[in-house]
Amino acid sequence: MKRIIYIAILLLTAVAAQATSFTVEAPRQVVEGNKFNVTFVLKNGEGSNFTPPEVSGAKLIYGPSVSHSYSSSWVNGKSSSSSSEEYTMIYKATATGKCHIGAASVVSGGNRLTTKPFTIEILPSGSQPNHQTQTTPGAPTPYSDPMTQSADKAVSGKDLFVRIEMSKPRVYEQQAVVCTIKLYTKYQISQFMPTIQPSFDGFLIEEIPVQPSLNKVETFNGERYMTAILKKCILYPQQSGKLTITSGNYDVSVVQFDTFKSIFGTISNPVEKDLKVQSNSATINILPLPEPKPASFTGAVGKFNVTTDLQPATGFKTYSAATYRYIISGTGNIKYIKAPEVKFPEQFDVYDPKTDTQVNDGGGDMSGKVIISYSFIPQYAGDFDIPAGEFSYFDPDAGKYETITIPARHLTVAKGEGQPSNHYRMKNMDIRPIKSGDLGLKKSHGYIVGHWSYWLWFLLPLIAVAALLLYYRKQLKERADVRRMRSKRASKVAQRRLKAARGFASRGDRNGFYAEMLNALWGYMSDKLSIPVSELSKDNINAELEQYGIDEQLRQASISLIDKCEFAQYAPELAQGDMNAVLDEAASVIDQLESVKRKKTSYSA
Repeated sequence: MKRIIYIAILLLTAVAAQATSFTVEAPRQVVEGNKFNVTFVLKNGEGSNFTPPEVSGAKLIYGPSVSHSYSSSWVNGKSSSSSSEEYTMIYKATATGKCHIGAASVVSGGNRLTTKPFTIEILPSGSQPNHQTQTTPGAPTPYSDPMTQSADKAVSGKDLFVRIEMSKPRVYEQQAVVCTIKLYTKYQISQFMPTIQPSFDGFLIEEIPVQPSLNKVETFNGERYMTAILKKCILYPQQSGKLTITSGNYDVSVVQFDTFKSIFGTISNPVEKDLKVQSNSATINILPLPEPKPASFTGAVGKFNVTTDLQPATGFKTYSAATYRYIISGTGNIKYIKAPEVKFPEQFDVYDPKTDTQVNDGGGDMSGKVIISYSFIPQYAGDFDIPAGEFSYFDPDAGKYETITIPARHLTVAKGEGQPSNHYRMKNMDIRPIKSGDLGLKKSHGYIVGHWSYWLWFLLPLIAVAALLLYYRKQLKERADVRRMRSKRASKVAQRRLKAARGFASRGDRNGFYAEMLNALWGYMSDKLSIPVSELSKDNINAELEQYGIDEQLRQASISLIDKCEFAQYAPELAQGDMNAVLDEAASVIDQLESVKRKKTSYSA
């Protein structure tokens, strides 16, 4: 215990000072005939030209072996780190008395650092030292001592194991917790293969890239191990209660040694042993988010700040695109924040928001910013306001919700060139405003059976059936002449849909002509393909025409006609050509489309 306390004091002192130091670790007493370690530790520096000490009263068995370790921590937003190089010598006590360990030295940062000489007391065989360090039967294998890692020795769970470590014992829902899966070993590893990975049910996972390598030395439960981080990730729990990360299974090959003596000395022959290792499972308590939750809370947990801006800042004009940006910055589950709802004026044509995420997973949580861009096009001139809003998040450190007020934005829109976009008109055609005011409702206390209209409802179905039969017989007679029926139908559709556009052409109104042409074409495609106007696009028109049985040339002609009309509407100063020619082309395209018979769709079981 005194030795552990002594080492801990040295390590804490070195970390606190963050200065280069060169110290020695060794037992105070050793029993004659036993082996013991002398470790020279260089903290926060890179060493070279290590000179081992002169030793009397003990025989060098192995060394020096060199190990490197590095550690870092993140506490209250501040990071700290430390590194060390360890030079380990293994000796055997040969005679009772005093063992004198001379000074060792190493070059670091251009300076040669030297340890102080010290003395180890070697007790007679059979004595009990105050600090037991020699190897005894059944005891854990000393780290980096190949002389005791013989091939006939069983590898115990204290010599090699995989451990799941959680950075916090309890967190709130959506609060970050770091999970580290680490290998601890006293043996060299020749092969490591996961067979069953731990599962993270109930968590969202953000992987932190790691390169597994045995490049660190740590003390765990009083024993020194080589360690390697196998997996490291940030977990965001999605539900409250106890969540468990299940254990994983691994196939590991460790290196042991067959040692034998020869005329050249002791020779060690490496031997591999295959083992199956199972990690522990880890349970963490997840606290539910407090109730009631603010109306503007959408799941953000951490510490955040919100700003907004407009691009351009001024000079808005009708039919010119602008962008309203919603910028959320801070630390927490920032990657999973939902886009807030922004209420734009009804006179704006608004498009779906686009999200740009710029985060990093340094430390124990994600930090950075998310930029949510709302593109819009004012359709009318005047003064408009984007109303004020709120953004709420839960601060797990304070244990309460915080609400940020988003100020309103005032826009003055000037008259620009162009007309309301087709997207805006279609959007406003879908749903009409709810009728308000006096609806003319009144109470009625009469009996409908005594009124003549009651009996009329019995006669109307009979009359309707008779009329339908007559109409059906007439249709059968007309449809017998297929060519005449197709020609009549195509001519009727073309004349009805293009009649209004022909009127604009006769008056020389190019803007009105192309606007009406677009209405006619989009409306015709909607009726022809049975697609709501609000869902029409050139891509799905092309796909539906192909499925209908329209050939490639006619499909391209249809899409090209729509493109020509759209270009002429939004850039009338660049549009050229005779409007009557466009009318003839439209009539021809509709006539050809009407002449194609729908392709039968085959279904497979």
